Amino acid sequence: MPTPQIRADVAAAREGDDEAFERLVEATYSEIFTLAARLTQNHEDALDVVQEAYLRAYRGLIDFRGEARFSTWMHRITVNCASTLLTRRNRYRCDEIQHDVVDLNGEYHPERRLEDAEISFEVRSALNDLPTNLRVVVVLRDIFDLSHAEIANQLGISATAVKVRLHRGRKRMRVSVQTSREIREPIVAANTSYRARHAM
Repeated sequence: MPTPQIRADVAAAREGDDEAFERLVEATYSEIFTLAARLTQNHEDALDVVQEAYLRAYRGLIDFRGEARFSTWMHRITVNCASTLLTRRNRYRCDEIQHDVVDLNGEYHPERRLEDAEISFEVRSALNDLPTNLRVVVVLRDIFDLSHAEIANQLGISATAVKVRLHRGRKRMRVSVQTSREIREPIVAANTSYRARHAM
């Protein structure tokens, strides 16, 4: 629930109080930047997205009626800004969703191990390789822990569509991580063997 201070600052900012809006930015910046960074997988892009998101929020605050929390409203704006940036960046790429991805039923479950430091590089790579529409849902569900209904509301899609995209995104990440491991493990084993031989 929004704090009384957030509610007061939203009301004041809607009336043109720039200092109140600055307090709203300070209160939500860390969370909004984290979301932008997860979506774009790039620090500079994340900064651009955050700047654009708060600019849009400032311009559109007069239309914010308070049906949702301010942070939830900012999430929606940030997702839209990130999607616009990624679409522009990848306009020459084809990011069609593959429907025939094989479920390897491996031990990796992104929804449970997304923050595992041991596989963070693999997970970041797998997340980065997802099409934007799938990445947004995975980030909102598995990192920000939003419910299917909350994600559906933010993205303007049905809860069923959220579940489908989440399922596809997790499957693609699982396959990507498994493939990365299959490539990496023989290299690690060879390097270990080489070091062992030359240590004698």
